[in-house]
Amino acid sequence: MKKLIILTALLLCSCALFAQDKKAILKVLEDQRQAWNQGDLDTFMKGYWKSDSLMFIGQDKPVYGWQTTLDNYKKNYRDKGGMGFLTFNIIKVSVLDATHAFVVGGWHLKREKDAPSGYYTLLFRKINGVWKIVCDHSS
Repeated sequence: MKKLIILTALLLCSCALFAQDKKAILKVLEDQRQAWNQGDLDTFMKGYWKSDSLMFIGQDKPVYGWQTTLDNYKKNYRDKGGMGFLTFNIIKVSVLDATHAFVVGGWHLKREKDAPSGYYTLLFRKINGVWKIVCDHSS
């Protein structure tokens, strides 16, 4: 009986921690969305792992590196008008363990002349206590 009580307590603690992690991950995404809508790519990039190992997979091919990713964003979205207004549709946030999570969602840009949209999958890793995107596959 004692083991069952301990196991139940551990399970409840784990669920509470995973709920906090999910909330923190959603905050990263919301902070990114707000930065994007302000035309602030530098702040938007704070959600990504600042490493040469960051992987971004777009329509062309995988690219590596935080700086490369930022440079590509700046090349493809030169001004606030080109960036448009970003909304997300979070489909699923799965906290896999204490340091990894997987997110599936949709994105939509509303711009003056068009309204592109697509989907993304994100791999998050908790690095030094902070959730960061380590792999982004957006199309």
